[in-house]
Amino acid sequence: MFVQDDLQQRWWNLEAKLVERFGKKPDMEAILFLIGIQEFGQLKDKFTKEQKQDLMHVAVCSLLSESGYYILEGTDDEGWPHFRQLKPMPELNAIEQENFLKDHILLYFSKTGF
Repeated sequence: MFVQDDLQQRWWNLEAKLVERFGKKPDMEAILFLIGIQEFGQLKDKFTKEQKQDLMHVAVCSLLSESGYYILEGTDDEGWPHFRQLKPMPELNAIEQENFLKDHILLYFSKTGF
């Protein structure tokens, strides 16, 4: 079996679990938003568009910190995590970038026991 096929199968399995949990299939942005909320640790009734973007950024930094690309430096007065980039991102085409992120998302959900 190809590694790509395994990644796709694991991704479909995660999507199925998320559909079961939330009632609809989330796209990549929605998954990053969920991870961002989890990492931020505060749930609000509404987030502004800027806060939603910030939450997705928190998610990406959190995910990629597992591979040593970012490190959590701390949180600000409002509880927002702040990261520092430790090394440059690999040069990948769009499909490779998506798969790179999917792999990190799968690792995240695996570590959280989802």
